[in-house]
Amino acid sequence: MFVRRRTMLAAVAAVTATPLVASGCDSRHEHDTESAESDALRFDPEKYSIEAKTVATADGERRITYHQYKGIVYVAKPVDEQYQSMTVSVPVQIDGSTVDASRAPILLSNNIGGYMSSSMTKSGGTPGGLPSGAAPPSGATRGGSGGFDDRANRTGNPDLALAAGYVVVEPGARGRDLVGSDGVYYGVAPAAIVDLKAAVRYLRHNSGRVPGNTDWIISTGVSAGGAMSALLGASGDSDRYHSYLTELGAADASDAIFASAGYCPITDLEHADMAYEWNWGANPPQSGEQVDQTVSRELATAFPAYQASLNLRGRNGSGALTADNYADHLLRTYLQPAAGKYLKALPDAERGAYLAANPWLRFDNDTATFTWADYLTHVGARKKNVPAFDAFDLSSGENNEFGNGTTKARHFTLYSLRHATGDANARLDSDLPDKIELMNPMYFLGRDNPGRARHWWIRVGAKDSDTSLTVVGNLAAKLENLGANVNAAMYWDAGHGSNEDAGDFIAWIRGITGYAR
Repeated sequence: MFVRRRTMLAAVAAVTATPLVASGCDSRHEHDTESAESDALRFDPEKYSIEAKTVATADGERRITYHQYKGIVYVAKPVDEQYQSMTVSVPVQIDGSTVDASRAPILLSNNIGGYMSSSMTKSGGTPGGLPSGAAPPSGATRGGSGGFDDRANRTGNPDLALAAGYVVVEPGARGRDLVGSDGVYYGVAPAAIVDLKAAVRYLRHNSGRVPGNTDWIISTGVSAGGAMSALLGASGDSDRYHSYLTELGAADASDAIFASAGYCPITDLEHADMAYEWNWGANPPQSGEQVDQTVSRELATAFPAYQASLNLRGRNGSGALTADNYADHLLRTYLQPAAGKYLKALPDAERGAYLAANPWLRFDNDTATFTWADYLTHVGARKKNVPAFDAFDLSSGENNEFGNGTTKARHFTLYSLRHATGDANARLDSDLPDKIELMNPMYFLGRDNPGRARHWWIRVGAKDSDTSLTVVGNLAAKLENLGANVNAAMYWDAGHGSNEDAGDFIAWIRGITGYAR
């Protein structure tokens, strides 16, 4: 086998990955194709480039040298290789010391946003999309006024994982924005979750060849990517996806994962409109125009019955979680602890100034207390109009997500369908009930899917009004009720996409796996 090695270049700029190659050199190892295995999904451990980056950690900067495998198509019969491929990054040196990542945890970090496509190979493309109607992250401000919050840290988890000696896998996936020359939308539901499952199956199929421990796959994602991470964790090995995976030529292997991490997951879509109005109905929209109060009340009125149907219990024997006590549950379990942690960490002068500016918030003995009404006023304008997800005019990203064939967008709730059409007897298209279930982790958790992940990390900003806080609250409560190991918290005064404790997340992975390099 002829192998052309890359030569090392000089120092590496912080955070930005720098290929360690001489100009004009081939970026991959060449290999004898005649000796390759016939298995179309066999991982080639020799086909890598050598890269490096400097990562800032809590213990100082770390210089990471790693092998990067790009453009790995993870299905035998791809619909679009630009999206159905992955990048695998394997640390081999940290601060000059050799690292053996052959049995390290694998961080499966998706870059999905707004249920749009994500490509790790498309020329000129940026991995991951944005929420529907959102501005770019650089234009966002604290509190989530547009796009991802300025305290978002979308690369923090993968970078710190490499610095910890973990393997990082970044899979592309199809999304709702993809349209073929024939006008067919080929990335709508359930394409994204099917692709992520196929990526997991590829890794497990190549256990022992791909670096890392395929029994320790930890998924992570933000926004719609957080929803996909939660769905991946909830639906492991479900036969509901069998026909889709078979059609793609996915590997015949398990798609169950060890742990799931979701940041502000935009999920439980068919119940999201009623939950949104229960949570944010009293808040004015960012546009300054009043939302339709009749629609808001009707949706909010539907929420208690849905909440009751979940049969969830709160923490520490606090009883059933209902619409009547949910605000108190959010305050005690998430919001007040988040505010207390935030205030405790501030220098004395800054804490005093914050409390003076927010007299509705009391802070005594490192404990914050306030009312639900004051909290809502503090958050201010809601991010979305009404309905927030199943828009009457089919303009939302979620309407597009449930498109079909050459139909770009469809209603996925009876409320919006009947309101928009004026037909009180209108029914959803016959294929939608199945696809809606395939996109909702609560469906699989409600049936105690045996292949679900047992470890969960869930985070959301306390000023994130991209969806109702009950979406995170219900996901965490259901998992806790099932006996899962759940680490769920909110970031005070943070908006959409925030990740303020990435170092703690990496330490959490070390704790649940017991892995130390």
